[in-house]
Amino acid sequence: MRAKITYFLTAAVLVVYFVLVGSRGLMLIGQGTWLTVTFGVAVLVLPVIGIWFLWMNTRFVTRANRLAAELEAEGALPVDELERDEYGRILRDSADEVFARRKAETEDAPGDWRSWFRLAVAYHDARDTPRARKAMQRAIALHDAEHVAA
Repeated sequence: MRAKITYFLTAAVLVVYFVLVGSRGLMLIGQGTWLTVTFGVAVLVLPVIGIWFLWMNTRFVTRANRLAAELEAEGALPVDELERDEYGRILRDSADEVFARRKAETEDAPGDWRSWFRLAVAYHDARDTPRARKAMQRAIALHDAEHVAA
């Protein structure tokens, strides 16, 4: 729940920032000289990129949460199996073992979005965000393809 509040608060702050920056860009364009119009257009590019980035991330999180809810309804949410030391750091041997199982599961069923979701969670638990994101994107794509075909 704390992560959702932080995400929405950050998104709200970004939207306010985009509005402020966008209004400054429009004010520059309104001046009408070639220099201010050029700077105004350049300033407007930043909020457009930011809004696109925020939209894509919100869409990704919403879709990943939908998959998690579906797995929870099935009683198939993955359990954090990684062993940790007294400071909460993941023990390397434990991580290797869990990843080997998750990868084998994914290799055995490469078209199963559930296995990709579980692999993404394992990567996330190990703080490997790039791999977690790629695995979750694959799970989302497979899930969407499964539901379109059905």
